[in-house]
Amino acid sequence: MTASRVAAGSRSNRGVLLTVTCLGQFMVLLDNTIVGAALPDMQHRLHTQLTGLQWIVDAYVLLVAMLLLSGGVFADRFGRKRVYLTGVAVFTAASVLCSLAPSVGWLVTGRALQGIGAAALSPASLALLAAAHPVPQERVRAIGLWAGLSGIGLAAGPVAGGVLTEAFGWPAIFLVNLPIGLVLLLVGLRHLGETRNPGAPAIDVPGTVLSVLAVGALTYGLIEGGARGWTSPVILGSLAAAAVLLAAFVAVEARRSAPMLPLRLFRQRLFTVSNAAMTVVGFALMGSSFFFSQFFVYVQGSSILRAGLQTLPLSLAMVAVSPYAGRLAARHGFRAVVTTGLVLAGLGLLALGTVHADTGYGNVWWRLGLAGAGFALAMSPLTGAAIQAVDPQEGGLASGISSTTRQIGAVLGVAVLGAVVRTRQSGGASFETGLDSAFLAAGAVTLVTAVFTGLWLARTKPAEGPATPHRATGPGAGATANEASVQSR
Repeated sequence: MTASRVAAGSRSNRGVLLTVTCLGQFMVLLDNTIVGAALPDMQHRLHTQLTGLQWIVDAYVLLVAMLLLSGGVFADRFGRKRVYLTGVAVFTAASVLCSLAPSVGWLVTGRALQGIGAAALSPASLALLAAAHPVPQERVRAIGLWAGLSGIGLAAGPVAGGVLTEAFGWPAIFLVNLPIGLVLLLVGLRHLGETRNPGAPAIDVPGTVLSVLAVGALTYGLIEGGARGWTSPVILGSLAAAAVLLAAFVAVEARRSAPMLPLRLFRQRLFTVSNAAMTVVGFALMGSSFFFSQFFVYVQGSSILRAGLQTLPLSLAMVAVSPYAGRLAARHGFRAVVTTGLVLAGLGLLALGTVHADTGYGNVWWRLGLAGAGFALAMSPLTGAAIQAVDPQEGGLASGISSTTRQIGAVLGVAVLGAVVRTRQSGGASFETGLDSAFLAAGAVTLVTAVFTGLWLARTKPAEGPATPHRATGPGAGATANEASVQSR
């Protein structure tokens, strides 16, 4: 009787843990898509231009991308519960700051703080879940639920963003995080148990700082180049600084005994090609998604609520297709599935590049769905290919690097495609024409990547057994799987 009560209590604690970790990751993923629906209202109320909107999005994605791997190490060294709850607190407080922001500068600051919170929250949530399920089969099942349930945030974002913005204005999309964050803190403090890995590697402070500065300088140059001019001394200096900082990062990482980014992993062709393709996935997906609501509002004259609903086919297609991507890769190999996905995504984006103000929605939604299905087919197998390319004990690190490269691609996608639109407008083209050029550019880059992936990605299938993390990741969930998931085993 006592044993049964203990087992029931253990199951209850695990249920609470799963709920808390899923809800935290749901909040992070919701923030990825809810902001896009509110961008037109932000532009109107904050009196900003396209450059300001780019910073609102990229300030968040940049910090997540650069701190994600370090967040996992922090969780293992200093306690997963502590880091998770700290991340929740920072993310929630930053959300309140965003909602109260009187200007673009304050909003960008709040978004950067949100990124710091998310970079701690996400890997710690996955590490808590993995540590609570030491049996491999149970762990894979739990991570699958974590990915699927939290991934609902991606689909809910456009609708929630449209409803909240239409009813209360853009600050409401950030205030929605306040009750979620408070519940997570109260329940987490009471019910979560602390775990850590005493043998976790030291924090790579030089590598983290250099990576943030390098990608930040590059992002600044790309975003501001369209407004200040590409030959401006500030822009040329920013791009030059990015190159120097990147070289310094590579030099430092090559000499450290425990680098945040082990360069030796890139000697494996499968690892290098999969991460290069993942960078393009982030570039095309986030870069194009940045403009979807703006297209429907500014070009086709939709309301903000209707625009949020109109962008939904992309997220729904990703949620529907993503669970099958790993299974297809297991049956047909990484190369066939990834190449097919990139081709579908590229064709969908090219088709979006031919949509105009008078194009009926019946001829638009399927293009969004095609792109979403293609990206979903590519993402999980690309993470799986990166994991397969390394030793089993480095699978979590490989997954984290894959997620980081996608986030870096997202940062560059918003910056570069925004620069395309700004450059076209500066040449006298309309905003609609600029958007068409951006979609066409994203589609072309994706299709070119599909060709190279088809030629270079090894015809490899995932390893059999429960240690295939990519089969457990849903849309967006791969953005958090990192070394913490392995170190907690």
